[in-house]
Amino acid sequence: MISTLRDAWKITSIRNKIIYTMIMLFIYRLGSFIPVPFIDTAQLANLVNDNGIFGLFNIISGGNFEKFTIFAMSITPYINASIIMNLLAFAIPALENLQKEGEAGQKKIAQYTRYLTIVLALIQALGITLSYGSLMTERTSLNIFVIVLCITAGTTFLMYLGDLITENGIGNGISMIIFISIVSRIPNSIVALYEYVKVGTLSIIAVIGLIIAVIVAVVAVVAVNEGKRKIPVQYAKRVVGRKMYGGQSTHIPLKVNMSGVIPIIFASSLTLFPATIANFFPTSAFARWVAKYLAWGSVATTIIYVLLIVAFTYFYNAVTFNPFDIADNIKKQGGFIPGIRPGRPTSEYLSGIVNRITLFGGLFLAAIAIIPVVVGRFVGGVQIQFGGTSLLIIVGVALEIVQRLESEMVMRNYEGFLK
Repeated sequence: MISTLRDAWKITSIRNKIIYTMIMLFIYRLGSFIPVPFIDTAQLANLVNDNGIFGLFNIISGGNFEKFTIFAMSITPYINASIIMNLLAFAIPALENLQKEGEAGQKKIAQYTRYLTIVLALIQALGITLSYGSLMTERTSLNIFVIVLCITAGTTFLMYLGDLITENGIGNGISMIIFISIVSRIPNSIVALYEYVKVGTLSIIAVIGLIIAVIVAVVAVVAVNEGKRKIPVQYAKRVVGRKMYGGQSTHIPLKVNMSGVIPIIFASSLTLFPATIANFFPTSAFARWVAKYLAWGSVATTIIYVLLIVAFTYFYNAVTFNPFDIADNIKKQGGFIPGIRPGRPTSEYLSGIVNRITLFGGLFLAAIAIIPVVVGRFVGGVQIQFGGTSLLIIVGVALEIVQRLESEMVMRNYEGFLK
């Protein structure tokens, strides 16, 4: 990674992109110190530690949620909007056709995603503000309006910042914002571990065990993220005039983890949806039932969480990977998978492979996601701030950055580093 950055830094155009990205991320971090008015952040920080879904928001926002800055919601409305647009494209033919129209269609979908982001941000901001209205220094309609406006504007600005990084910087801008948010929490996690050891909550042996577990998890995440099943494709030779075309061999790379961290985000939201609703009615029988049977970290909730992650992994892969279209394209181009007949047999063959890969990928995501819950039980219920989801995002974005730099180098006739 260091050698990659050093070699890339020598190229003026790449160096300018790196500097631009760093400036944009610095602006984001500056905004992380601008608080939203009328909120008691001390009480909010305590509630965040006890609430699973808002704890996840806090991780993705880099601690902005517990400090309730203008970036309290971070980029989560945009993530949700992107997921919803992908799902709608699967269900609405007009959107599916837009996806197939190339760059012009993608621009329209991106614009629709931005509009949906603002709508979701307004709804989410209003829900958060009303849910934790007791934390307001003075609950008035004007104060609620100001709070909702501030954090919605913050999310909109981050969306714009992410687009600027994508266009003029290195890597995907949204991914970079989430990446820097999570990385900024690492010092806090180290300090928290030190405090646990200092007061005797954790032993040195337990800390060493946690470090080893993190290293093993990082290695596993890298291996799975980089893991691919290569499906060979052979193209038949054909003669056009006096020239012969085709005859070459290629492959279809099927990633083990095609869906990334999206199933975890969806499953987290759905698993904790009852608890979120219960927050609106804290004294009701429903709230007591949720607290008793569906508390975050309980056995029942963990099982539901794992099943939902696997289910969403299958669902998302089914939406984003269409074996029928791929089989049809291969057939139209005169290609075939050795030993498999073109057309329907090819699509069935691809479906079978994808289903097996998806099962492994879903179980892996579930194992990574429940690391904080499992480790918390082994170390006496200690809150683990730096969990498997964070590792998955950090490693994924870091690999993306390295690959992007390598591509930039190769485009300029430099030898790549990843071989």
